[in-house]
Amino acid sequence: MSYSFTLTDIIPAPPAAVYDAWLHSRGHTEMTGSKATQSPRIGARVGAWGGYISGKNLELVPGRRIVQSWRTTQFTDADPDSKISVTLRAVPGGTRITLRHSRVPDGQTSYEKGGWQDHYFKPMKAYFAKQAGRLERKYAGTKKSRAKVGAAARAKAVTGRAKAANRAKAARRARASGRKPARSLSPRPRRTRRPARRR
Repeated sequence: MSYSFTLTDIIPAPPAAVYDAWLHSRGHTEMTGSKATQSPRIGARVGAWGGYISGKNLELVPGRRIVQSWRTTQFTDADPDSKISVTLRAVPGGTRITLRHSRVPDGQTSYEKGGWQDHYFKPMKAYFAKQAGRLERKYAGTKKSRAKVGAAARAKAVTGRAKAANRAKAARRARASGRKPARSLSPRPRRTRRPARRR
């Protein structure tokens, strides 16, 4: 028999940063504090915590979802691999990580009651908090940054419309006064005639 459980927490980093660190041997090692072997390829063998955990990548959605088979040295030969599904969603303050661990052998409740929190979520929070400045520069194209770019583009469009409205208003005033409307509100630079060459 086996059972499943779901845990959630907030990690102070963009989803892409959490995704990349999880699937990179060095990143996974640094964020958990223990030796890991990871890969961003589907089907690749993975491991963590110095060989205590082993498994394989089953499904990968960049920046959003990681699914891996997962077994520890506490599993017996009769126990099938368990499965973890890690879902990442951007929220204020970073990333909401939702971890569903299924097909866990009965009696191995330590993963749910402190295992994931103590060996993953807590060290991940500390790791990413220290990396805040570097991550902001590296992941400048994340959703938050794109929102800033979009806001700047909208502001520019509003400014452009305002300028066009001002030009139209100036043209109407010129027509009403009988003057010929200027083509541009900004004066054009005066052309200077070049002196004729002496022969």
